[in-house]
Amino acid sequence: MRATDNNRQLWEERWLAAVADSPMRRRRRGGDAMQRWNKMAGDFAEKTSDKVNGDKRQKTIAWLGELGALRQGARVLDIGAGPGNWALPLAATGAEVTALEPAEGMVEILQGRIRAAEAENITVRRATWQEIDLDADGWRGSFDLVFASMTPGVDGPEMLHKMIAASRQNGGFCYLSAFAGKHWQEWYGELWRKLFDEDLSGHVNDIIHPFNLVYAMGYRPELRFESWERQICWPRDKAIEDFTTHLESYIELTAEVQATIAAHVDARCRDGVFRDSRSGCRGMMVWAAGKRSAGRPDEG
Repeated sequence: MRATDNNRQLWEERWLAAVADSPMRRRRRGGDAMQRWNKMAGDFAEKTSDKVNGDKRQKTIAWLGELGALRQGARVLDIGAGPGNWALPLAATGAEVTALEPAEGMVEILQGRIRAAEAENITVRRATWQEIDLDADGWRGSFDLVFASMTPGVDGPEMLHKMIAASRQNGGFCYLSAFAGKHWQEWYGELWRKLFDEDLSGHVNDIIHPFNLVYAMGYRPELRFESWERQICWPRDKAIEDFTTHLESYIELTAEVQATIAAHVDARCRDGVFRDSRSGCRGMMVWAAGKRSAGRPDEG
């Protein structure tokens, strides 16, 4: 075995172990996961469409251009396109964008935005990344840029390898962003402990997992971090809805559970207004899909 930093199998196993050990994965209930995203679609689109977020996206798009990953006429795959936060600005550069999104509520908003912008260079495909067959769809080695921003679609090594396989091996790029460090745990961890009597530890979608694996495969990605902080000021009912929506995939919403959620929110309300400060950090990495360092360390 080669040095552990360069061993692909090691980092694949560690990522999969993090998935297996995750309280969120272990407690996830059955049912249609798309229902949650459909329910959140409108609020998510509103929260992520302000000028601050728009300016950050433009900086990332400029970075992609500087690296040669985005150019006029480039064929781009946007995995987990959501309401089109990235698909539209990517298309505005002159790229031909395929927006992949499974949630009907998100797709409706995305298509409405495409019509409003009169963007003729965006094609929408409603499916999960897991459902895509690269060979049957003609997507293997087909894209100049495979783009995945903060998406649950890249949920482990298999889906990361699939990103690379969809990128052109001669001049194609991949972009992946994910949370870096604590975030969900800090926002919902205290209530999680009240409901489950355990800590909400670890996060399977942390950027550390795909970065380690990509590095071990011989790629040397460009890496950036972006921190943010948002002040929350919501009516009581909206705060209860937020906590409920994020937790209902893990626990049955009995009267007792709903009372616990309401009490948690009420303890942080003043004059019927819920106030909180939420912060996080996003890791972003870009790498050339056909360019690896000498020695092919992933073969160790």
